Amino acid sequence: MDGGPPLSPVLPLAGYALLTAGNLVGVGFDLPAVEWATKPLLMPMLAVLLLTSGGLRLRHGVTMVTGLAAATVADVALLIEGDTAFLVGMGFFLVMQVCYITVFLRMGAWNRIRRFPWLVSVFALVLAAFLVPLWNQLGDMAVPIAGYGTALATMAMFAVGLSNRLGLGGVLFLISDLLIGVGVAGVDFTGRGLIIMATYIAAQYLIVSGWLTLSRHPGTGH
Repeated sequence: MDGGPPLSPVLPLAGYALLTAGNLVGVGFDLPAVEWATKPLLMPMLAVLLLTSGGLRLRHGVTMVTGLAAATVADVALLIEGDTAFLVGMGFFLVMQVCYITVFLRMGAWNRIRRFPWLVSVFALVLAAFLVPLWNQLGDMAVPIAGYGTALATMAMFAVGLSNRLGLGGVLFLISDLLIGVGVAGVDFTGRGLIIMATYIAAQYLIVSGWLTLSRHPGTGH
């Protein structure tokens, strides 16, 4: 039975924008309480945006929502100090990356990448350029970060292969997480945390909205 037209996505989009502003203020001014009040709600709000946009009626909608749920757990874990929490967060982000990769493959990403094989080399070189000079500084985290980084770069590459919006989202996600890795290696600079969250929040929105657009209109890619 048809449940009627999807609800308006305007409210969740506004909610996502407000949570984004609040979170960036919290990060920028080092206000942990504000970060805790906003970060765990970002991906659920994006999931509501997906749902009110009719996302569950589209192919792979459940997989996308599953990815956002995993990202929510990861976001909470990364608010907690310590290596164990970091590994838990990275593990749930890996689940999210696998969800996105699965969706992108089923949407034909690999067939498009085969027409531009140099993209594989580009993303492999980017990952290597991050890992090789920082390998020793990463210590015990080097191997798990390398494994996660491979999944991350793969997701970004497939996103680039599908559409400009998805591609930008994938690249911003890559930048965000590589900056987290730089911090694990002991390298820091002013504004790093703010850049991490700004690129992450933008990346997730671009990926979800890009998937919605491409699912509804398959010819709107490159």
